[in-house]
Amino acid sequence: MERWTQALFTHSSTREAILEHRFLAAIGSQLWEEGEFDLAVSHSEVDNAGYDVIIEARSVVRHIQLKALHSAGRARNFSIQKRLEEKSSGCVVLIRHDLRTLKITGYGFYGGPPCEKMPRLDGKIAKHSKADANGNKAQRPALRLLPVSSFQSAPDARSLTKLLFGEPGLQLGPIGKAE
Repeated sequence: MERWTQALFTHSSTREAILEHRFLAAIGSQLWEEGEFDLAVSHSEVDNAGYDVIIEARSVVRHIQLKALHSAGRARNFSIQKRLEEKSSGCVVLIRHDLRTLKITGYGFYGGPPCEKMPRLDGKIAKHSKADANGNKAQRPALRLLPVSSFQSAPDARSLTKLLFGEPGLQLGPIGKAE
């Protein structure tokens, strides 16, 4: 197995942290470029809330679950927390990246317009990856499988920011826009 493919499993936490930082930097930089300086970022301390990060910009609060798929990845579905549906602007962002460099090559978006709930997660109930002694994989009722084909393509941070927070300049936060 190639070294980088093996690292996806043996160093998955490191990969996730690097991709999250790159994602936040890309979105923050895009908002900055558009003159949106009022940005807040929060993280979930526990993994059962349905989201990884909260970003507030342009008067929109997004609860975001992050998923990743490398350039040679073959995943057809992702397990998504049902609790994300409860959030007013909950969504899932798929980070597409290069296997070797972890550079972001594009995004996928699953959610509703800013300030609206995401479409319902009515897919199949996810199952545990490991089987019990009898070879049965238990269901995980809090998780649903979301097909990769359900994600709307966003080739860059500009298009993803528009999906997340709407058009630039339409809303002013407390700091306001640059002239």
